[in-house]
Amino acid sequence: MRYNEGKADELREKFWKALADSPYLFLQLDTDPKSAVPMSPQLDKDANSSIWFFTHTKSDFAKLGAATATFEGEDHKMFARFHGKLTKETSQERFDQFWNNFVEAWYDGGKDDPDILFLRMDLGDAEIWNGDMGLLDVAKMALGMNVHEDAKDKHVKETSL
Repeated sequence: MRYNEGKADELREKFWKALADSPYLFLQLDTDPKSAVPMSPQLDKDANSSIWFFTHTKSDFAKLGAATATFEGEDHKMFARFHGKLTKETSQERFDQFWNNFVEAWYDGGKDDPDILFLRMDLGDAEIWNGDMGLLDVAKMALGMNVHEDAKDKHVKETSL
């Protein structure tokens, strides 16, 4: 972690929980901002430095490389932007771990569909915001009072996931 204004460990924990509870994030290749689309991350609670995606071999993500994901929790109280590197995942065990009916719905040939591309995103730096300001801060904002100092503990500018 190079720079930290907030409670990094606490926010990282909240981030992983919020991501596990939400089915989507926005993913894009750093070299092609037009590649940004909603994707369903596949998470392993014991692997906190990578996430996985199923996609098609003809998708922009087949180019692999540096990527950025943006995320908003379902309750709109957690926000994150994180960077990583997309590579092809070759582990059949990992593939089988994440395969389910929701994934299968996207592939006519099921697990053996030749157009499946299974990706791993090895995670780098992240910026995380906790949007849950709490009742006192909401009241202060309603009265036009400054909440900048209160918000510092709810934001980590740069941290590793």
